[in-house]
Amino acid sequence: MKTNQTKSNPFEFSDTNKRYYTYDYYLKSTFGGKVAKIPLDCGFTCPNIDGSRGVGGCIYCSKRGSGDFAPSPTLSITDQFNIAKNNIGKKWNTQMYIPYFQAHTNTYADIKLLRKLYYEALEQNGVVGINIATRADCLPNEVISLLVELSELTHLTVELGLQSTHNTTGKIINRCHTYEDFMHGYNKLRDASDKIKICIHLIEGLPGEDYNMMLESGKKIAQIHPDQVKIHSLNVLRDTALADIYNRGAYTPITKEDYIKIVCDTLEILPKDIVIGRLTGDGAASYLIAPLWTKLKNDVLNSIDKEMYKRGSYQGIYSI
Repeated sequence: MKTNQTKSNPFEFSDTNKRYYTYDYYLKSTFGGKVAKIPLDCGFTCPNIDGSRGVGGCIYCSKRGSGDFAPSPTLSITDQFNIAKNNIGKKWNTQMYIPYFQAHTNTYADIKLLRKLYYEALEQNGVVGINIATRADCLPNEVISLLVELSELTHLTVELGLQSTHNTTGKIINRCHTYEDFMHGYNKLRDASDKIKICIHLIEGLPGEDYNMMLESGKKIAQIHPDQVKIHSLNVLRDTALADIYNRGAYTPITKEDYIKIVCDTLEILPKDIVIGRLTGDGAASYLIAPLWTKLKNDVLNSIDKEMYKRGSYQGIYSI
């Protein structure tokens, strides 16, 4: 008789065949049902764009700074929320939402403006939490205080873009901060409040990185034990500096097979209680140049599931 992968799943934080702590399972466990994230674009910039630390931004970043699926930044938070909410309603039946300040660096602005925008999002009907994407070097004391204030009112997650723990890689991708800078901001935020959930972003297949370097980043993240981790492959998008590098043959994207391996190996060393925010990246299809296998999101996720099942493995099996 064929084994049922869900019933035979040894991973405790799962009610499906997923052998890792999915964000969907976490939200359902926390809020009692389906929760939808609402992407927002406030028209912010970044310190490696405006010249305070660098210019040009990260080499892979689109002009909208990962906010390609958010409504126009010319619209108010309320209008963006309602547009996205209506679109999501065509796909999912839910009345619970998490506004996601996604595009560029969402703590990098005047504190009065940040307060206004955060609170406008919090006031929308059905909001059960807020996610704010930023950089660890953009957390001045006044911003930390505001985040602590928000965490007393709602379920707050601060998403910190790291991408790699290697400073050599940071220079290549024009990140314009070091791993030491990141850890300073991470620890500052962690010490501020235990109510603030922290999510760290990692990218696999960055220029110049091999398997051992990618796994080392995973090991360092496992050691600091954030609340959540997001992982995805590096996408080459049209009209980016990375696209120019790729087009002249100076960058080769990671293969699907290598990506599946590094993701599964990383999952095995991450503590089992770290929520996995994502394992694929959603680049706008019209802008994606490579790797084309990333377009088949479900295929990638199914391949990860199959590999973990084949190994008889699960998240945290080798964590210390």
